[in-house]
Amino acid sequence: MDVGLAYGRTGLNISLPDAAGVTVVEPKHLPGLPHPQAALENALRKPIESPPLRDLVGPGDRIAIAFSDITRPTPNRVILPVLIEELTRNGGRDIVLFNGTGTHRANTDDELRAMLGDEIVDRYPIVQNDAHHRQSHKLVGATEAGNDIWLHRDFVNCHVRILTGFIEPHFFAGFSGGGKAVMPGLALLETVMRNHGPQHIDCPAATWGIRDGNPLWEEIRQAARMVAPSFLLNVTLNRDHDITGIFAGHWEEAHARGCAFVKDTAMVPLDMPFDIVITSNSGYPLDLNLYQSVKGMSAAAQVVKDGGSIILAADCWDGIPDHGGYGQLLLEADSVGSLLKTVRQPGLGRQDSWQAHTQGLVLEKAQVYIHSHNLSDEQITNALLSPCPDIEMKVNELLTTAGPRPTLCVLPEGPQTIPYIR
Repeated sequence: MDVGLAYGRTGLNISLPDAAGVTVVEPKHLPGLPHPQAALENALRKPIESPPLRDLVGPGDRIAIAFSDITRPTPNRVILPVLIEELTRNGGRDIVLFNGTGTHRANTDDELRAMLGDEIVDRYPIVQNDAHHRQSHKLVGATEAGNDIWLHRDFVNCHVRILTGFIEPHFFAGFSGGGKAVMPGLALLETVMRNHGPQHIDCPAATWGIRDGNPLWEEIRQAARMVAPSFLLNVTLNRDHDITGIFAGHWEEAHARGCAFVKDTAMVPLDMPFDIVITSNSGYPLDLNLYQSVKGMSAAAQVVKDGGSIILAADCWDGIPDHGGYGQLLLEADSVGSLLKTVRQPGLGRQDSWQAHTQGLVLEKAQVYIHSHNLSDEQITNALLSPCPDIEMKVNELLTTAGPRPTLCVLPEGPQTIPYIR
């Protein structure tokens, strides 16, 4: 059986033995909207539980538009021109674009131009969140759990605050999009670290497809409410990154409808766990580094047997990466147990501990093998993972040791499809 995995820009084809009884789990393929620009314009004029966008903006208002960074496949080049055109239809506007990098690195000029287009980059000011720079953030309140919420000062001070992004299942926030554009997107590092702390990551409800009752998501919602976003424009995408749905309007109501749509189209119930699960991290740009590829591991872990095996194919052209604390936390650990002991320390204060924590939880359950053209065997083993230069050879090896009737599952598009046991 031949299967194509989403891998980097090119994809990766593998051949699996037919006798293994392979189960392939993919999202329901939805065609892209035939006229996305017209559909976007209509959504802005007939939004969900909100007045039309143009009615929310007055003369002299300073308008903030939050957008996703390079680690997300949000089609900014499609949605932002339509959004800006609607805002400026009756004359020029004071518009500032805010790159919601969260704790990620700033994007380069070339990356911004690839994401937004030259015209937008040359015409509008772009502010990139620097989670380490306290002076550029403002304390706006505290959550019920006592997390002080520091958000980008310039964003908070704008009169109109518009959130954009795309919705997919998220491995510990439930779903992406919505209030995540505010926090972690435009938050101070310490705010993000408390939200992504071990008490939340260890909670069973902090997982794919759960919002209500998920302590991490509930705090994100509280943080966003503190700045009362004026409007939301979120989209859903298919495997080709074409827009399949548009959810515009009141930031909570529109996001809730988008999440319901995604759960129906991108989450798949299964009857039993598997001995071996092969996954990707959804290809470019989502598999840019190992840090992001923890999402692919987590997706596979939802349906692998205890003691089973996960094979992850991820391009990782950005390495581990070198920035942030994720790689260092892995390098310092000599075992999965020591890693989890470290990340669960009260007041640890280490950036990216949440990603290492999630990886540790996966490794408690299954052995993880990594196939990547851009990571060395040493980098992979230092990350407590196992190199897998040849997926087909590794599958055949694992099948011989998995018992009399081994079961094999493939997630060709990685976390674009989230399986779960029924």
